[in-house]
Amino acid sequence: MTEGRYANIIIDISHEKVDRPFQYKIPDSLRGKLKEGMCVQIPFGNANHLRQGYVVEITDRAEFPDEKQKLIAGVVDGKLTVEADAIKLAAWMKETYGSTMIAALKTVLPVKQAVKLKEKKKICRLMTAEETRSELGEAMRKHQNARVRVLEELVREPVLPYELVTGKLNVSAATLKSLQSQGIISIERESYYRNPVKLETIREAGKMLSEEQSRIREKVLGDFDQGIRKTYLVHGITGSGKTEVYLSLIEGMIKRGKQCIVLIPEIALTFQTLLRFYKRFGDRVSVMNSTLSAGEKYDQCERARRGELDVIIGPRSALFVPFPNLGMIVIDEEHEPSYKSETMPKYHARETAEYLASIKNASLVLGSATPSLESYYRAKEGRYELFTLNRRLTGGSLAPVSIVDLRQELRSGNRSIFSRKLQELMEERLQKKEQIMLFLNRRGYAGFVSCRSCGHVMKCPHCDVSLSQHLGGRLVCHYCGYETADPRKCPECGSPYILGFKAGTQQIEQQLHKRFPGIRVLRMDGDTTKKKDSYEKILTAFSEGEADVLVGTQMIVKGHDFPNVTLVGVLAADLSLNDSDYRAGERTFQLLTQAAGRAGRGSKPGEALIQTYRPEHYSIVRAAEQDYEAFYEEEILYRELGEYPPASHMLAVLITARQEEEGEELARRLKESIDEQKKEIKLIGPAKASIGKLNDLFRFVIYCKSSDYQVLIEIKDSMEALIQTMERRNETVQFDFDPMDSY
Repeated sequence: MTEGRYANIIIDISHEKVDRPFQYKIPDSLRGKLKEGMCVQIPFGNANHLRQGYVVEITDRAEFPDEKQKLIAGVVDGKLTVEADAIKLAAWMKETYGSTMIAALKTVLPVKQAVKLKEKKKICRLMTAEETRSELGEAMRKHQNARVRVLEELVREPVLPYELVTGKLNVSAATLKSLQSQGIISIERESYYRNPVKLETIREAGKMLSEEQSRIREKVLGDFDQGIRKTYLVHGITGSGKTEVYLSLIEGMIKRGKQCIVLIPEIALTFQTLLRFYKRFGDRVSVMNSTLSAGEKYDQCERARRGELDVIIGPRSALFVPFPNLGMIVIDEEHEPSYKSETMPKYHARETAEYLASIKNASLVLGSATPSLESYYRAKEGRYELFTLNRRLTGGSLAPVSIVDLRQELRSGNRSIFSRKLQELMEERLQKKEQIMLFLNRRGYAGFVSCRSCGHVMKCPHCDVSLSQHLGGRLVCHYCGYETADPRKCPECGSPYILGFKAGTQQIEQQLHKRFPGIRVLRMDGDTTKKKDSYEKILTAFSEGEADVLVGTQMIVKGHDFPNVTLVGVLAADLSLNDSDYRAGERTFQLLTQAAGRAGRGSKPGEALIQTYRPEHYSIVRAAEQDYEAFYEEEILYRELGEYPPASHMLAVLITARQEEEGEELARRLKESIDEQKKEIKLIGPAKASIGKLNDLFRFVIYCKSSDYQVLIEIKDSMEALIQTMERRNETVQFDFDPMDSY
């Protein structure tokens, strides 16, 4: 807490006003007592009317002369509003992650948007469930796939939201008009106060919990009733019923009059996932994600604030929905890197949820089949309580996994992307009419273009990275979008032997058609999922058997359930091990374990095959064994030796500048300020970042390591103080604590 002389105060909490805090003088009676987040009374405007505001910063730096500063009139007692909590959270994020208060406020405060009444359409079933089932059989016989999709849902649900049917189920307006003209459905319109997902569905009771699941429910809710607030980690293998545990915990919280936030990675927000929550809790559930308009987001925040919602589901931004009576936060797939923000403040949803739970007196539940090392380390230390779910609810077992050594394949003359064993297994599956997933940890025609004569690599003129070869004779920079034509000759030595190293989903698709004529292939990567709903369309087509093989990057291994998939092939397991990043082993293990978990999820037994040039690497061996505990024991030793998170903490300081010399000078001065602190830390740099130039900006990085997070915060504070005294032109400084990627 700063014992400053001035307080910067926000009068009206809305995004239009957030950019303009007003400075007031702190009276002697409040000096040292005032905290960020407190609600205060201040004289405002020419008439000095008393208004309420929130303290966003306490400082010793006067923005204008003392005689022109007005005094704070007093503190508003008992004003523990949702806004006060939001300000408190923003102040904590500013301090913990290093950003401006304005950036932190814009992250936590809901957008203020004028509300207009909107019209909403819903699809109502006009027939009985039996008659609809008969229409469904007819549509199946005629292979009318879109009709089948909507009729299947209508057999189960008499009323469906129009947007979910046209969007998530990928059914056209023409198909719905045809069903309407035949008297199968009616399309009704109603005015509504924006709720993006209102399902008038038959409520379902929870499933019978297993002994393992019941133990978790009783312990978490029992602790809550006794006033014990903790963070719990549910480590459950794929298919072990983690979602059912979350649902039963949320049900318990709602019965206690509490509200809940459920975070899931954006990519996992499927129609089926949402339906499970709506069936259980009705229209007191809503979503908060990037597909909502600003007005819809605002409306969800208003409904939450007024107590009209019990549960909000969404990616990390859903954490900031203003629930006045929050009882529990659930973070599913807590290991996902998407829970870390890439913009300032670079907060992590897990730690931010821990702090939010502490100020709201709520419980926090984390879940994953492959927990992050941070969470498992804290569970081992006793900071989190660990629960384990070891059995698949379907009764099936995890698919056996085998490893193929690609070096051996090369020695025996096989230069194909597919090992001989994978080709045999694929042939077998195609004959049995079973489905295959092929996973590559890379997108498009990724791969650089270089000259075989002189070694020259084609690079982006604006960024210090190699260009990637794409179809149509284009070279593209994946950082700034720069494009140029594929060269016929080397620009350096004139040699015609300038070629690309290709390893991408497009090439795999081409090789599949060559090796298995007539094979039906769907491809899923950053290029094929650019359009809205393309992600859902590809998955729906695959689940309906419209393809034999789904080829894709990491998005295909995230929690999908395809009962007919009996073979998963990982084509280049070690590509992610080549990252210049201390998390490379952990990421590889998580991806491979998730990929293997996609096989044999139905009644048919499955199999997974990992192709690699490094079959002896512990992350690949342990992923094949699906042994998280053994992987953790090896990986944590490496982290302890290198003083990497979670064994230690790390602060990355990224300096960018238009002029290389100015960037170097600023980096040098920041390093000197760290040295002057004389703290017990390990200092690396300053050095050029791994991408030394991006969008014509030069990049330098300093790393500080310490076992004490607070020491790193103090170092960050001292650098911020120095930066405020310096005159800078175009240089910027960003702080990233325990970074997810190296710079």
